Amino acid sequence: MEFDSKFSFPKKTIIGIQFLFVAFGATVLVPLLVGIEPSLALFSAGVGTLIFHLITKGKVPVFLGSSFAFIAPIIQATERYGYAGMLSGIVAVGLVYTLVSALVKWRGKKLIERIFPSVVVGPIIMVIGLSLASAGVDMAKTDWLLAVVSLLTAIAVVIYTKGLIKLIPIFMGIIAGYVLAVILGKVDFTLVQEANWIALPEFTMPKLDWNAVLYMIPVAVAPLIEHVGDMYAIGAVSGKDYVKDPGLHRTMLGDGIATSFAGLIGSVPNTTYSEVTGAVSLTKMYNPMVLRISAITAILFSVIGKVSGILKSIPSAILGGIMLLLFGMIASVGIKTLINSKTDMNKTRNMVIISVILTVGIGGAAVEFGNFSMAGIGLASLVGVLLNLILPDKSKPVKMKK
Repeated sequence: MEFDSKFSFPKKTIIGIQFLFVAFGATVLVPLLVGIEPSLALFSAGVGTLIFHLITKGKVPVFLGSSFAFIAPIIQATERYGYAGMLSGIVAVGLVYTLVSALVKWRGKKLIERIFPSVVVGPIIMVIGLSLASAGVDMAKTDWLLAVVSLLTAIAVVIYTKGLIKLIPIFMGIIAGYVLAVILGKVDFTLVQEANWIALPEFTMPKLDWNAVLYMIPVAVAPLIEHVGDMYAIGAVSGKDYVKDPGLHRTMLGDGIATSFAGLIGSVPNTTYSEVTGAVSLTKMYNPMVLRISAITAILFSVIGKVSGILKSIPSAILGGIMLLLFGMIASVGIKTLINSKTDMNKTRNMVIISVILTVGIGGAAVEFGNFSMAGIGLASLVGVLLNLILPDKSKPVKMKK
């Protein structure tokens, strides 16, 4: 297969910038929701993508951006252990990716499938989506008009549009809500006016906190499984087998080092973006160089102070409206995971695993030993993995009453 020889460098640059905008809304939304400087997320996404391409020998057309899976854990870990402590947990998550990449090289991806089957991953993804549902509603009700306009715009983009526009519902929803907020005089431009045109992101170093590390590590389960799926998806789109070359162990390692780097500078964890895979499929631009152009563009945007000022001026109700769709969609991905894997819901074993994960994750269960505590998504993930390994896989079907 010839890789994009018909595309000139200027056209690759234009498409690369388009790819960035596909990921832009999601990349900056995560830091805005957790109270982290959005320019940091753009910087870490850009540098993280370049790190990924370096480790994978520049063979995989992937862009790394902010991971939604960590929104709730970041908020909760920051409240418990402080911002710097939480960052040490993010660094540790990246190191877990690195460890798993070594295991994959040693035993293959079947080891991951054994420890993290769909019956565990599906409900964990559902917990990730639903755990902050109330936070989305609280933000939306500060101004229901802005929230509803943002929400309906995002829904309309998903359902009624085609091409690249269909891949940026979050971005379009935020723009629609922001324009309306400006018209109604509900945007405070003070931060925009005070921001310098050129300003480096404010980096924050992590402070080792073992409680934060143990709290964050279990959350890596869902993104790890998502990573495997994304590698197969981008391979199918581009006609290459990236699981073999450069190898799943290398792509996981690249993802892990990029995530640890994000934690070291004070940013949010990275993940491979399925939306960008869709954009690659639409444009037929399979050359990884295009994604490196996207990464460099993200770094350039991160040092434009006015961009950060505009992002921080977005009213919280707009973000709340987007969250109403976003977190529900994440939960639905969990349901889809169970359906696609044809998980047998008539098996008592599966019902038990799913039920316990959901109730522990959403119900606010916590385990404490002295200064150590584990709760929420992390605890639900750990419980799910243990139940899957312990419970026998010969359960009798549950007989449903007619």
